[in-house]
Amino acid sequence: MSSFLVTKTKAKAQLVGIKAAMTLIPAPKPTMFAGEGASLKLCQAIGDFGHKHILIVSDKILNQLGVLSPLVEKLQASGVKATIFDGVLPDPTQSIAEACLQQYKVAGCDSVLAVGGGSSIDVAKVVALAATNNKTPQELVGILKGRKATAPLYAVPTTAGTGSEVTVGAVISDDKTHQKGLVLDPKLVPRMVALDSVIMSGMPPKVTAETGLDALTHAVEAFISDFAAEESDLYARAAIKLIFSNLRVAYKEPKNLQAREAMALASHYAGFALNMAGLGYVHAIAHQLGGHYGLPHGLSNAIVLPYVLNFSRPVIDERLAELARFCGLVTHETSTTIAAQAFMEELKQLMTELNIKSVVPKMTPQDFDDIMQAAFKEAHGTYAVPKYMSEDDCLQMLYMIAQAS
Repeated sequence: MSSFLVTKTKAKAQLVGIKAAMTLIPAPKPTMFAGEGASLKLCQAIGDFGHKHILIVSDKILNQLGVLSPLVEKLQASGVKATIFDGVLPDPTQSIAEACLQQYKVAGCDSVLAVGGGSSIDVAKVVALAATNNKTPQELVGILKGRKATAPLYAVPTTAGTGSEVTVGAVISDDKTHQKGLVLDPKLVPRMVALDSVIMSGMPPKVTAETGLDALTHAVEAFISDFAAEESDLYARAAIKLIFSNLRVAYKEPKNLQAREAMALASHYAGFALNMAGLGYVHAIAHQLGGHYGLPHGLSNAIVLPYVLNFSRPVIDERLAELARFCGLVTHETSTTIAAQAFMEELKQLMTELNIKSVVPKMTPQDFDDIMQAAFKEAHGTYAVPKYMSEDDCLQMLYMIAQAS
């Protein structure tokens, strides 16, 4: 038996266990506040739970812009003391999570509030889990490494893309190798979240575009996954339609609160979909490109997505055609092949209008084997991909991306 078939057989065997675990331990859905002022309503609710001292996990830019001040004031008015950790950086490392955990302990906090993009929410998740399990962030990398529930955890996402406020995973990078480590546990889902369109209206166009395409990738990968089911499809379809209808508007009109709220919901729904159906090769490869070359996660996904979809055709054409029909890109009578191509063309047009450049600076073939091996280690046995890649398939794809750059 070839090594490719052995890998595929082993991966599928592991996936049986993961699917069983997902069925036995379904991901919880947090209570959600949405719309203008949602973040303040969340802070009031936090006070109602009787917490005494909360750690706000965020970044320096949001803190300096004053985004955190109204939340601190509302928390204090609700009887909750707040300490701010604003040391989160993009692609946060284990040392950042460790520093945040130490501040939680030194300050004597009893709860955690994440305010920011996926990086801040991921750090907050890991810290909340580490705080109650007496483990380091590094020791939590893997599946179900925490036995106890997290410290009470809440989230205010400031971007519409990662869906991290509802997902069961958190990504923390190794400080030395920059390899991304996945902490996977249903306990990571926050109790409550606030989708505040006013806070999100401060996102610059570039961030709006990249995070929006991140949400699109979550929904599309969940929809074409072999783990896809009726409920995950429901959320994935809704997310994709909302993104195609609203991302351009949010990009061009940053203060359009209706479009912002629609994108926040799309990201939220996409998070539910990936919780149920998982991801695929897009994320597995994009994680490595981000780690090697410092690309924002949403941009990495946007670059890789068309290549993986093209590789997976025609196996996924029926699914892409279904999306094209649902989003009104074609009629219900349009053939599968034409409808699937219409979806691909819409994706291409969207990226063009969002000024997404499919460029990976300093990408070199010397890194390709490491990228491939790390991507396969993440994907095989974890993601229910619809079509398996051989090493040659992956290397050819990396060469194509490099040539386009």
